[in-house]
Amino acid sequence: MTPFDSVAIVDWSGGNDTGARPRRDAIWLGLARAGEAQRPPPRYLRNRLEAEETLETLIESERTAGRRLLIGFDFPFGFPAGFAAALTGRADPLAVWHWLEARIEDSPRANNRFALAGAINRALGGGRGPFWGNGRPALDVPGLPRTKADYANPFPERRAAERIARGSFTCWQLAGAGAVGSQVLMGLPVLERLRRRFAPDVAVWPFQPLAGAPVIFAEIWPTLIDGAVKRATARGGIRDAHQVDLLAVALARLPRGDLIAMLDCDAAEEGWIMGLGHEKKLEQAAAQHGTDLRPPPLRDDCFALPAGVDWTPVDDALALLRDRLHPVVATTSAPLGKALGRILAQDVTARRANPPQPNSAVDGYGFAHSALGGGDQLLPLLPGRAAAGVPFDGTVPAGHALRVLTGAALPEGVDTVILQEDVTASDTQIAFRPGIRPGANTRRAGEDVEPGQTILAAGRRLTPADLALASATGLADLPLRQRLRVAVISTGDELIEPGDTPAPGQIFDANRPMLLGLAAEFGFETLDLGRIPDNRDTLRAAFDRGAREADVILTSGGASAGDEDHVSALLNAAGAMAEWRIAVKPGRPLALGLWNDTPVFGLPGNPVAALVCTLIFARPAMGLLAGAGWHEPQGFDLPAAFSKTKKPGRREYLRARMRDGRAEVFPSEGSGRISGLSWAEGLVELPDGAARITPGTPVRYLPFSGFL
Repeated sequence: MTPFDSVAIVDWSGGNDTGARPRRDAIWLGLARAGEAQRPPPRYLRNRLEAEETLETLIESERTAGRRLLIGFDFPFGFPAGFAAALTGRADPLAVWHWLEARIEDSPRANNRFALAGAINRALGGGRGPFWGNGRPALDVPGLPRTKADYANPFPERRAAERIARGSFTCWQLAGAGAVGSQVLMGLPVLERLRRRFAPDVAVWPFQPLAGAPVIFAEIWPTLIDGAVKRATARGGIRDAHQVDLLAVALARLPRGDLIAMLDCDAAEEGWIMGLGHEKKLEQAAAQHGTDLRPPPLRDDCFALPAGVDWTPVDDALALLRDRLHPVVATTSAPLGKALGRILAQDVTARRANPPQPNSAVDGYGFAHSALGGGDQLLPLLPGRAAAGVPFDGTVPAGHALRVLTGAALPEGVDTVILQEDVTASDTQIAFRPGIRPGANTRRAGEDVEPGQTILAAGRRLTPADLALASATGLADLPLRQRLRVAVISTGDELIEPGDTPAPGQIFDANRPMLLGLAAEFGFETLDLGRIPDNRDTLRAAFDRGAREADVILTSGGASAGDEDHVSALLNAAGAMAEWRIAVKPGRPLALGLWNDTPVFGLPGNPVAALVCTLIFARPAMGLLAGAGWHEPQGFDLPAAFSKTKKPGRREYLRARMRDGRAEVFPSEGSGRISGLSWAEGLVELPDGAARITPGTPVRYLPFSGFL
């Protein structure tokens, strides 16, 4: 593997604060550790102050854990030859870092990059260069040309690396589409402070020796993997987030030799773009991540029964499926708006506390509780107020009060809020009775969720409430499993489509619409492969299509060992077939196998048995294949509203529904009575052994909704 334990990639920005909502052309941080992208997904950093603090925390945590860290930034680390010496008196690019850090003034809303560039131009280029591109529309900057008209550069226009790199921009351009000059002026001071803060543990490539340094800074551009980034962006999401995620994983997965070759560079003054000339290897490594990353196929023997097993109890069959199956779908990420009903691929942690700061739970007046005296209270009232989204700009002095509305961030000096109904107020004072407790009517920061806390577990099918929680804690994208694709086939010459005219001996296909509907209710994508006659070649072609276009195939009929049971015959011929004779009623035969590495569930042809076997066996198995884990149906005990004597040997499932708190069953147990499926709202599960049920006997009721 690579000589680094962790790889972080930063997409930088030279502009001002970009707001609370994640957006493009901002600062993004992606992290891979041990070859895998870390979750939550790439982090959005709204300004350079937040980015610097985040990088400090990252470096500190990686050092503490003993992990070697590579951090890549997407802006030039050096200027064309001659600039460093002219600016600082030394041909040392790190002297430029130090020079800029001492002079750049930066805050989330304003900075002096254009003014400083103009001063450099006046000192080194007669006010005509090397920098150009004044991005302040209402203010001319002396010495900084808006365009290249009358522009003159005393230094080379590009570094050697930029003359090779596809689509590169000169570091002298400060504004306009694609400009990187502002990123350099605003990024190098941050790197200089981090370098000084963690000295001597930080080495800057390619200017310093890397041996022994636990933290390496390197210049690397996401355009090196532009193809992978475009493919990811085409599926939705923010390009900047995709590129830091993909590039971090690509570098983390490169073979050690390839990464060392990329670091073998001699560019002591201008610097170099790491990975330049190695784009193909980086693209290949990036393509292994995201939707192209698939779990290994199932083993050929995953459905094989232990030697000597003939009749399989239900619990044993379920245990075999649970032990031998694993997810077969790829992983991806998607914005919150497209995540409803999807399966979470990895645990997700909160990026931000909820609530993010202390706030008021009521409309009232806030003050410091420690400043209260005994008896009735009379506090001076400050002008202004704190409202949700409109914080109070200032500090509330001890012994004073401030009007505070529900949801408002508590200003400094406020730790308690009294209800407005408990106060007598004028324009300048408030009065209230004693007895309010410290911290009353307030919510502390993080009392719901702390930053870094796991909020959603891998395998969860996401609900609207989950999306609210993810959004509230600062997440814009979530790591998801691709939807399981389920192909459905009905087999048999006797079947025709509803609406067709039946010939003698023909019946309408009831199973296919039922199975397609069940798969859709489970949250899976469906592929209708139609009715297949009792023709082995036609069925083989349908299997081939199902294996190409789906993740699992459900068939009904043809799963036994008769002359026309072509499902079993084809799976046997493929060498990956097991006929499970399960001790269950209805639905004893269940054919399981693999077709071109795609699992096939051969269900009974009888609709009642097909439904029961789908719910009891195929549903939890498909949950595992989909990455949602093993699904236990939700049930509860009810008094029976029926009588039945059951023989030992098989577990039985009766079509049932709940009325007046009791479980009633369909009057006929005939497996051909499809009307009972529509009548029922669930199943009553009777145990494997003998049982005598009378009205009032507790029975296990499994509502159909409990299988979703």
